[in-house]
Amino acid sequence: MILSGYRRALPLLRIPFSVYLMPIFWFGLSAVREPLHVGRVVGVFVVLHLLAYPASNGYNSYYDRDEGSIGGLRRPPKVSQELLHLVWVFDALAIVGAWWLSPLFAAMVAVYLLVSKAYSYEGIRLKKYPLLSTVVVVIFQGAFTFVMTQIGAGVRLTEVLSTDNLLLALVSTLFLCGSYPLTQVYQHQEDRKRGDRTLSLVLGIRGTFVFAAVGLLFGAALLAIVYTFRDELRNLLIFLVATGPITLLFGRWAMQAWHDPAAADFDHTMRMNQVSSLCLSAAFIAMLVWQHGYL
Repeated sequence: MILSGYRRALPLLRIPFSVYLMPIFWFGLSAVREPLHVGRVVGVFVVLHLLAYPASNGYNSYYDRDEGSIGGLRRPPKVSQELLHLVWVFDALAIVGAWWLSPLFAAMVAVYLLVSKAYSYEGIRLKKYPLLSTVVVVIFQGAFTFVMTQIGAGVRLTEVLSTDNLLLALVSTLFLCGSYPLTQVYQHQEDRKRGDRTLSLVLGIRGTFVFAAVGLLFGAALLAIVYTFRDELRNLLIFLVATGPITLLFGRWAMQAWHDPAAADFDHTMRMNQVSSLCLSAAFIAMLVWQHGYL
């Protein structure tokens, strides 16, 4: 009976949904020029994608108590106290696992988890504030995670803090700035009911797509500049090829939603997330493999 409660709560950790956050992980690694230790890379992946992100998802679900579809779950189960227990366990495992790799990495993971809780916790609930919540999310899921991944992988601080690497970290934040409001576009009714004034709710459906296009365009432009500066035109070509399907899908969806707001729904959002995540991850993995001489 006790275990059944935890089994019912487990889907709310949305572990498969962590796949959508993989591009920043692979992007951070693809930017590294020095050799990487495969064991450490696997360790960072486990800590972030199988422990920290699910803990963050679960905590968000606990306080949101969504009745409609959420990222990765069309029909989320009702939240329970068992969900909060799982969150604390995953939090602890993430920090302990991160400490095993690096104390600095563990500190960054702890900061990430605390910020994610401030985003959702009813006593603070950054999610209620459209601009503040957006800034927090795009920084911590973008540049902060980009750098955190490299720290966990054992990259030297001199390389992590180099100008070109920090510019690539900024690119990740710009990409998040473009994609983050799109993840909210189908939840306007739920957010309005809870009193959460998300950025997408403030912008409206059309404004969300315009904002996303501008953010993604600025990110792509800066990425092209940095890759050119680093003499990595091959990486730029890989990126352009990989983002072709994303651009086509985004343009088509934007046109549909522009004329019919009902198109800004769960199914279209998840499809956009899936395609963009898989295409970008594939691109950055290809860059990573090529960078270290496996091709």
